[in-house]
Amino acid sequence: MATILEMRGITKRFGDVLANAHVDFKVEEGTVHSIVGENGAGKTTLMNICYGLYQADSGEILINGKKVEMKNPSVAIKNGIGMIHQHFKLIPAMTVAENVMLGNEPRKNKIFLDLDRLNGQTGELSEQYGLAVDPKSLVADISVGIRQRVEILKALFRKANLLILDEPTALLTPQETEDLFHIINRLRKDGKTILFISHKLKEIMQISDRVTVSGR
Repeated sequence: MATILEMRGITKRFGDVLANAHVDFKVEEGTVHSIVGENGAGKTTLMNICYGLYQADSGEILINGKKVEMKNPSVAIKNGIGMIHQHFKLIPAMTVAENVMLGNEPRKNKIFLDLDRLNGQTGELSEQYGLAVDPKSLVADISVGIRQRVEILKALFRKANLLILDEPTALLTPQETEDLFHIINRLRKDGKTILFISHKLKEIMQISDRVTVSGR
């Protein structure tokens, strides 16, 4: 099985706090790879480095065997990485489709927003991955679980092959958690790779192909 992500010797400090110390980490393509650890163990920091939100003090990142300077999230997105944060980055006053395609909206005559294409493309993508999201719904009017699906749609629209889910069940009901696990299994069957960050051992054991334990 091919390695989609490798992080070598990653070290990150915040002042006197050592968040990551010479971390070596490898993820195989098409798997659900979980990182488990207590709060403060550095797992989210490591993923923020992977997504370009932070820059490591030392170490290197390889995507599909190629070294990448992960300077910012735009570089991560170009390399097929998407991150769904614990606190969503959506605009409540906009629709699902508008959030998904923000910055890449289809246009008529290069000027006017093409709402039919906007809603149609979002709906097709939602159906393709079994996400069951109404493209025309206002984000302000949908549940937390559906908002999380919109974040996943955003990453998929940007061609993400590796999705980082940071504490994805923290705000979900038990039923929403089960629904999320069905979505993750669907994504895995479609060849996507999932990095699942959590401290909930029961969930980790239920969803994971591989587990890495993060310690202080």
